[in-house]
Amino acid sequence: MTRVFSGVKPTGHLTLGNYLGAMRRWAAVDQHQADALFCVVDLHALTVDHDPARVRRLSRQAATLLLATGLDPQLCTVFVQSHVDEHARLSYLLECVATDGEMRRMIQYKEKAARERERGGSVLSLLTYPVLMAADILAYGTDEVPVGDDQAQHVELARDVAVRFNQRYGHTFVVPRATPPKVAARVMNLQEPLSKMGKSDDTGPGIVYLLDEPDVVRKKVMRAMTDSGRDVVYDRTARPGLANLLEILAACTGGNPEALSGVYESYGALKKDTAEAVVEVLRPVQERHKELCVDPGYVEGVLRDGAQKARAMARPTVDAAYGAIGLLPAAADISVTV
Repeated sequence: MTRVFSGVKPTGHLTLGNYLGAMRRWAAVDQHQADALFCVVDLHALTVDHDPARVRRLSRQAATLLLATGLDPQLCTVFVQSHVDEHARLSYLLECVATDGEMRRMIQYKEKAARERERGGSVLSLLTYPVLMAADILAYGTDEVPVGDDQAQHVELARDVAVRFNQRYGHTFVVPRATPPKVAARVMNLQEPLSKMGKSDDTGPGIVYLLDEPDVVRKKVMRAMTDSGRDVVYDRTARPGLANLLEILAACTGGNPEALSGVYESYGALKKDTAEAVVEVLRPVQERHKELCVDPGYVEGVLRDGAQKARAMARPTVDAAYGAIGLLPAAADISVTV
């Protein structure tokens, strides 16, 4: 069976974009059709200035929301990255194979490093975190990584590092491939429709969070930025704000954005229907989240069992990598001849 790995980073509250672009498919498709692992990648949240208490809080919230969206621990593995030591163990080995030039060419590093310099400088892990991401993937013999366009470069790095390691030290890793989502790959910011609706951006009005109250969702959608003109047409280049609303509505209702554009004669009617569609899509997720919050022991048990299962899957591959690259096994009887 195909093995799939995906993760969510607890750097902000999860958004409608996270759900429509990835999480909904994980629950509806991937956990049923693959040997799937879903991880809260909390180590990645340490690459920028952060509040430790907030990272812990968001990590728990992200894990709870993964379950609330429909992931079933009987069908897939749900765990927290830092609970499985093999991620960090393998990351260093891959740093010994990846190059400085590869790290500095990563688009997200350039963007994030520029922001961090304004705050006093970036930490080294911001440069090397794509290697940790490669370790996340390669430790499990992952075949497919469902990602959007903005993360495809990271999967390409994982492929390059896996091939290089295999060529130098013998076949150790499965070479993964990126599998972009078929629909709603990118949900754009409601106030800045040329920018992705990102959870790390806390500007608020343009971002619909999974736990936003229905009235808050309605207000944000009704205030969404549209474009000049009065006719409702689907044109991502000339009318990005309108196209974003149509795509969100289509993703929520199973429709086609171009076909939906012919249904509406005003922006107001489109916004109203889009708002209600989003509210209805989020309703079961929010209701399940409330149920899980009442029973935190259940979530902790899922994460504990998930980490144990993930550890058992990753350890043989990571141990093999340690041996292949030239490290002595910890239990070896080492004798020294003078």
